Amino acid sequence: MTTLLEIHGLSKSFGGARALDAVELELRAGEVHGLLGQNGSGKSTLLKVLSGFHQPDEGRLAMRGEPVALPLAPGAYRALGMAFVHQDLGLVPELSVCENLIVARLGAGVQKTVRWRVEHARAAEALERHGLGEIDTRAKVASLSQMQRALLAIVRAVEELRDGPHEHQLLVLDEPTAFLPRAGIEQLFALVRGLVEHGASVLFVTHDLDEVVELCDRVTVLRDGRLAGTTEVSATDADALVELIVGRRLAALAQRPPADDAAAAAAAAAVPARLRARGVRGRYVDGIDLEVRPGEILGVTGLLGSGFEELPHLLFGSRPATGTLTLTRHDGASGRDRSGDPAPDQEIALERLTPGRAVGLGLAFVPSDRPLDGAVGALSIADNLTMTTLPEHRRGPLLSRRSMREKARELGERFAVVPNDPSAALSALSGGNQQKVVLAKWLQRDPRVLLLDQPTQGVDVQARRQLFDAISGAARRGSAVLCASADYEELAALCDRLLIVARGRVVRELRRSELSKERIAEHVLTSTTMPAADLAETHHS
Repeated sequence: MTTLLEIHGLSKSFGGARALDAVELELRAGEVHGLLGQNGSGKSTLLKVLSGFHQPDEGRLAMRGEPVALPLAPGAYRALGMAFVHQDLGLVPELSVCENLIVARLGAGVQKTVRWRVEHARAAEALERHGLGEIDTRAKVASLSQMQRALLAIVRAVEELRDGPHEHQLLVLDEPTAFLPRAGIEQLFALVRGLVEHGASVLFVTHDLDEVVELCDRVTVLRDGRLAGTTEVSATDADALVELIVGRRLAALAQRPPADDAAAAAAAAAVPARLRARGVRGRYVDGIDLEVRPGEILGVTGLLGSGFEELPHLLFGSRPATGTLTLTRHDGASGRDRSGDPAPDQEIALERLTPGRAVGLGLAFVPSDRPLDGAVGALSIADNLTMTTLPEHRRGPLLSRRSMREKARELGERFAVVPNDPSAALSALSGGNQQKVVLAKWLQRDPRVLLLDQPTQGVDVQARRQLFDAISGAARRGSAVLCASADYEELAALCDRLLIVARGRVVRELRRSELSKERIAEHVLTSTTMPAADLAETHHS
């Protein structure tokens, strides 16, 4: 096969840290090539060198057999026949769909005047060509769903390639499926396969090994900035890829106790629920009831937009809700909590619940949008880790920075944060290590209730195992855990029970013995295709 892209001896350092160390990579024309590695392995640095964002220390690059001078100027990749879709998508929310599709042409000065009627017609044609004809070209991107935004960014990149001068072109996708439901992933994969059929190549960066097996022809793995190996996907398996990524075989995931649904039900009946929610309603949720007991991990899932992803926000008071929330203490503890509410039983109207009050009641929440809702990237690791326990670090009217750093270092060691440097900015950490910080920030409080929204989204395979262990450990120490996730493998590994949500309501409950990735997927799909009149009957049966 014709070689499209060649990278030889590519190296890049930041201060004393070696981000890329003599990396080799070859992409063939007409192939989907996976790029794997843990967070911090060098994948993002490699992509930023290709896009002209970073200047390499050394290395050679060739496209279609022709040498390419390094460093690349920002935006020069377009002339080489490359297009990028980054994790942040690069869309401007306040501009229209049409404006976002042509912004690269306008920014490059290729087009001096804009005939908007023509541009809207071209935009509508492009969307229709890629199965997105339902999107209004005049709509602001801010009004689109997350799935529509992700697909729009991909369509924009594909259209840039269509307008390019080269026969063989390269589309680089950096974690494109992180926020997509299964239907969106299938639509993306169909689009990628269509590109490849016409001779383009795709460099596909992901953490999901199932997606690699489904889509990719070959895969390259980076580890600690070095090339760990390149292999044909058909000649390997998930275990071998994990070993390449991590450098060793991972220990088996700490499993929940063996499934005995009858015994579990009897034990649960003897323990009062820590959290009871009744008649919960929000933007998408339409009257959900649920209970979670101490030491139990309750999963909630469904298709994106079904309402499951909204539940943790409603129960934490971070989005408008109605209904009631009741918290009980199974250990008979007395007294008053931080908010001044009486114990042991506390019934709260959700319309009056705020995040501050929820924290005072012993709730903790790890949101899916880590940079926006879960942490402050510009602050230090110590600041982020101690922001939920600041009174413990007061010395008179001031905060003790020494105390905060010592606590942060202790938590960093306990939760395997790398590097364990309390003074470093949180934004300097990889995604998986940032998520460990967010989780550690809450788990140090031993919360009565732990609410999780997509807790391992966008993290590598080793960090995923470490997060699983931390969540299971919180349950063993007595926290009641509610985990909203679209990752069926995650739910099968973690949960004691699982609620499936469709059209804002719980339509099915699965016990531990029923939890497998395939079974969950089957129930989610069949529940959402049932007539509305049958939903309640199915749940109760």
